[in-house]
Amino acid sequence: FLEIETPILTKSTPEGARDYLVPSRVHPGEFYALPQSPQIFKQILMISGMDRYVQIVKCFRDEDLRADRQPEFTQVDLEIAFATEDLVFSILEPLMGRLMALIGRDAPRPFLRMAYADAITKYGSDKPDLRAGMELRTLSEPFASSNFSVFKNAIATGEEVRGFVIPKGARYSRKELDTLAEDAKQLGAAGLVWARAADAGVQSPALKAAGEDVIRRALELAGAGGGDLLVMAAGPHDATSRILGQLRLQIAKRENLLDPNAYAFLWVVDFPMFEWLDDEQRWEFMHHPFTSPLEADAALLESDPGRARARAYDLVLNGSEIGGGSIRIHDQRLQRLIFKLLGMTEDEAKLRFGFFLEALEYGTPPHGGIALGLDRIVAILAGEQSIREVIAFPKTAQAVDLMAGAPSTVNPKQLRELHLKID
Repeated sequence: FLEIETPILTKSTPEGARDYLVPSRVHPGEFYALPQSPQIFKQILMISGMDRYVQIVKCFRDEDLRADRQPEFTQVDLEIAFATEDLVFSILEPLMGRLMALIGRDAPRPFLRMAYADAITKYGSDKPDLRAGMELRTLSEPFASSNFSVFKNAIATGEEVRGFVIPKGARYSRKELDTLAEDAKQLGAAGLVWARAADAGVQSPALKAAGEDVIRRALELAGAGGGDLLVMAAGPHDATSRILGQLRLQIAKRENLLDPNAYAFLWVVDFPMFEWLDDEQRWEFMHHPFTSPLEADAALLESDPGRARARAYDLVLNGSEIGGGSIRIHDQRLQRLIFKLLGMTEDEAKLRFGFFLEALEYGTPPHGGIALGLDRIVAILAGEQSIREVIAFPKTAQAVDLMAGAPSTVNPKQLRELHLKID
């Protein structure tokens, strides 16, 4: 690999988050942007014949902060000409093994791979924490012809009954069960139904309406044992899965099911190319607009873009996304089509990405890569919940540098030199 530095002052080409803008003194009314990633530059390096690139690079995103995000962060960025998913994985997995060895842990290879759709179905998340167990199940079958109208009516309208088993949860008191139901409502569920097979028989608030045979069948389908508790909710597949996935993690933390000494790596693959933005009535890219579609789904791009899957992949560790990458588009016509599907006019695409589209004309090898979140990886290995704990000079949740007092006002002379006026 060649270690190559890419520009910090560059062109604003938003990749999903807001850019940090830097006004130009010598070009009044024009701005540089701080890079959200070196994405376009590393692809141009592939076009220019630099077939293996790596960089430890600062990136900047003006977005709402969370425990695992900062406005400026460090990536380990790499790109490879003639890459395949298998090649990228074969380079990254031994690297993760060497990192885990630093803290005396193993990273058995090969890492598990899971399609995005399966991750949502089984764990209600595209970055599942596998340590928790408690896989989600579809439990519609016993309720479809039952007298429990809440579930029966949902199934009749195309929705699903989904649920998961809490190991040894049958011990929960009525107060704890009520708290569980309230937690589910706070997450967006219309309600939560529980069931357990106790010594005195099957227990469930749905027992009278559904009947004992139906509840027993649901417990059987979910794989619930005598000391376990089954929790269920009804609704659209993805939305219900995500709600139950969040509830699953809350319970896992409460029940100490997340072993701090266990490290579960996972590749999540085959992400959707696009997601639909209801507010704006348009498609938006799931990863970024330079990701190649699966060859089998290329024909869906114009006819049914919502079903098209991408050659995108995330590396997940213990429920945190520590890296994301893809096999890139190397064909200019396909790149123009993607921009069109995202609602960009020819002029807008040329304004934002013209230099990149021009570069694609010169013969581009297939290529792909990945960016690893260095701060996030270090936080996980150090056992910290927040990346702020492993950054020497972190910002607060309000993006403030308390030590330096940034952001701050500046001298009016500086504003005049930059041709800026503050309202």
